[in-house]
Amino acid sequence: MTLPDAARPPASRERLNLPPLGFGAAAIGNLYAAMSDDAARETIEAALAGGLAYFDTAPHYGFGLSETRLGAVLPPKVKVSTKVGRVLCPVPDVDPAAERHGFVAAAPFEPVFDYSYDGVMRSFEASLERLNRDHVEVLLAHDLGQVTHGVDDAARRRQFFDGGYKAMRALRDGGAVDAIGLGVNEWEICDAALDEAEFDVFLLAGRYTLLEQTALDRFLPRCAARDVSIIVGGPFNSGVLVEGVRAGAHYDYGPASAEILDRVRRLEAVCRAHATPLAAAALRFPLAHPQVVSVIPGMSSPAQVRQALAWAAHPIPDALWDDLRAQDLLHPDAPTPRETR
Repeated sequence: MTLPDAARPPASRERLNLPPLGFGAAAIGNLYAAMSDDAARETIEAALAGGLAYFDTAPHYGFGLSETRLGAVLPPKVKVSTKVGRVLCPVPDVDPAAERHGFVAAAPFEPVFDYSYDGVMRSFEASLERLNRDHVEVLLAHDLGQVTHGVDDAARRRQFFDGGYKAMRALRDGGAVDAIGLGVNEWEICDAALDEAEFDVFLLAGRYTLLEQTALDRFLPRCAARDVSIIVGGPFNSGVLVEGVRAGAHYDYGPASAEILDRVRRLEAVCRAHATPLAAAALRFPLAHPQVVSVIPGMSSPAQVRQALAWAAHPIPDALWDDLRAQDLLHPDAPTPRETR
């Protein structure tokens, strides 16, 4: 599909060749709410019918459920990213309807962190089987970082760089994957990883959005210097950039604070003045950065797929970006779609 104002990635990074809009597949792993296999199939088929050709998943999403549902529907021609860093251990006696780690009525497995060489290889082989593929385009180490691991952070990092990273390099060198990186919610771990090893791409969720752009202070310039691509996950910051200012609005997987809601209120006002849905601006904005190759909102129904496609195609006047900048709602170094056309 074509995004009217979206910047195209430089030729040096076209090796990833990801489309600008992709499909985040956590919801079809029953994130926060159960859906049937038929409903998941209809959602995936709606995405394919709408021209979406890149799907991001992980073993953690429904403990194999998201990958299995994608594997039952996706044609070989579409691009897929999945993740390593957890292995799925059978728990046959688990309550099938229970919510576990945010997933409802998920598969009877327990995700266990394992960033070792063998753990990554086992996780990847199991993912290929569930996805019904012998290759994926992007392989990402999932959820490294201080926020996720707390006091275990240093040990997890060391296990990854001493073991799991070497496995990912071997998989890329052998042609089983095209690109390797991290899939995380913290730009700081990606920044630290650049000091340790070489990566092709980072999937960064919620940290380079219309609402927050602190990654521009240090991390994104370093990616530009090293020609590392960025996939932006969580472009709506857990929902607040779709929900807007209302009771119960979500930010970063929890209730939005008064400070966040105030900033969203100001973003909404500018978008309203230019007859542009806030969500449309949120989808378009990250793609203006030359390192960003794709944005992957989560989708949980055919209606959400159609809505995302409509937002992505919505024309946005240049004056909207000018007004956001004039009101200090954009980082001073943030490129906008108008500036990169």
